[in-house]
Amino acid sequence: MPSANTSNTPITIYHNPNCGTSRNTLALIRHLGIEPTIIHYLDNPPDEATLRELIAKMNITPRSLLRTNVEPYERLNLERPELSDDKLISAMLAQPILINRPIVVTEKGVKLCRPSEVFLDISPVPLKADFVKEDGEIITKQHPKQGA
Repeated sequence: MPSANTSNTPITIYHNPNCGTSRNTLALIRHLGIEPTIIHYLDNPPDEATLRELIAKMNITPRSLLRTNVEPYERLNLERPELSDDKLISAMLAQPILINRPIVVTEKGVKLCRPSEVFLDISPVPLKADFVKEDGEIITKQHPKQGA
């Protein structure tokens, strides 16, 4: 496996090492020979401007980035549809565990990489060899995400 970053533009991953999807995405990036900048977002959460910029670049709503299977979601009653984007962003800033992950930033775009192979949509290099996820699932070099 190559170790040098083969892209000209840095890659950043907002990562939670306790999340299998996040670990698989990081492993896939490294499988492609790229060593990204890793932001452990629970310890070093994005500021408001950065979070808003990530959401805008992903072309999603704040609600789409919100994790619903964590305790603060229920406690804060974030399921209420009348909550504004600003309220949801404020909740994510106050409780970073509410931010879904992994978010990856490359020269080709920004994506919430769920599942991990979504990264291939914005990868600066193609997948040249099959990649095996933690659970044994294989992402093949002929994967439909290739060729973008």
